[in-house]
Amino acid sequence: MEPTTLTMGTTPDVAAAAGNQSLHDEPVSATVDVRAGRSPSQVAWERVRQDKVAVVSFAIVALFILVAIFADLLVKLEGETLNVYHPELISPLNTFPTIGITPEHWFGVEPRTGRDLFAVWAFGARPSLIIGFTAATFSTVIGIIMGLAAGYLGGTVDKVITWIIDTLLSLPFLLMVLALVPVIQKRFTAPGQVLTAEETSGIRFWVLIGILVFFGWIGLARLIRGEVLSLREREFVQAAKVIGVPTRQILFREILPNLVGPIIVSASIAVPAYISAEAALSYLGAGLVEPTPSWGRTVSNAQNSYARYPLFLWPPVVSIALLVLALSLLGESIRDAFDPNTRR
Repeated sequence: MEPTTLTMGTTPDVAAAAGNQSLHDEPVSATVDVRAGRSPSQVAWERVRQDKVAVVSFAIVALFILVAIFADLLVKLEGETLNVYHPELISPLNTFPTIGITPEHWFGVEPRTGRDLFAVWAFGARPSLIIGFTAATFSTVIGIIMGLAAGYLGGTVDKVITWIIDTLLSLPFLLMVLALVPVIQKRFTAPGQVLTAEETSGIRFWVLIGILVFFGWIGLARLIRGEVLSLREREFVQAAKVIGVPTRQILFREILPNLVGPIIVSASIAVPAYISAEAALSYLGAGLVEPTPSWGRTVSNAQNSYARYPLFLWPPVVSIALLVLALSLLGESIRDAFDPNTRR
C-alpha cells in the first residue's frame, strides 16, 4: 500500500473531503439571493407586477386601448357603421328611440338621429386616448428638457424658465382654453373661408393637443428642476465635471437615469388628467365637434335626454370614469413602487 501524500498545510480531513468531492463530482449547493445585483428600477417594476391593483388597472387600460385600435372591426362585427342613421327607429312623436339594447344595436341608438351608440362609443375612445397619450408624451419631454436646463445651468437660464413657469401657473387654465380655441382655429382659416365640420374637428383636435402640452409641462419641469439642483452637487456629478465629461453627457447619462421614477409617475398621472380635460372641453363646446365622435360631446348631447333615455348617457360616463380611475390607480402604484420610502 502506497502512503498518502499530503500537501503542506493540508490536514487529512480536508484531503479526504477533497477526495470525496472529486470522486462523486457533487457540486456544493449555495443559497443565492435573486435580488442581488438588481437596480432600483428593476425592483420597482417587480413591485408593480406583484401589485394586484396595478395589474387590474393595467388590464382595464389595455382593454380600452384595444377597443380604440379595433373600433372598425368591433363595429363591423356588430353589423353597423359609424355615421349611418336609422330614422325608422325613432318615434315621430317624441323623437326618442322605439328600441333599446338589441343584438343589432348593442348600446341602443341615439335619440333624434337613430345612430348606433356602440359605434359612437367605440370610435369615441380614439380621440380621448390619442389626445391623452400624445399630450402626455410631448409635455413630459418638454418638462424634462426645461427642468434639466433650469436646474443644471442655473443663473439666467434658471431665472427665465422659472419666470415662464410662474407666469403660466398664474393663468386660469379653463378660461384660457375657452378663449384660445376659437382664436387659434381662426388663425388656421383663410379670410372668407368656411370650414366644413371635418376640417373644424381636425383643427380642434390638434389645437387641444397643443394647448394641453403648452400648459402641461409646468409641473414636471418644476419637479425635475428641484431634483437636479440636489443631484448636481453629488459626488458622481462633480467627478464627471472634473474629468471633463461634456455637459450633455452629464445631463442624459449621469443625472437623467436618477429621475426615471418621478418622470414615470408624472407621465402616468398626466394621461388621465388630459383625458378628463378633453372630455370636459368637449362637454363645454370647446373640444371636438361632429362628425368626430367624442365621449365628452356624447355626454353633453345626452344630458337633456337622461330622464327619458339614460342609455344614451351611461356608456361614455362609465367609460370615462373607469378609464380615469384605472390610470390614476396605476399611477399611484407606480409612484409607490418608485418611492424609496415605501420600499420593503
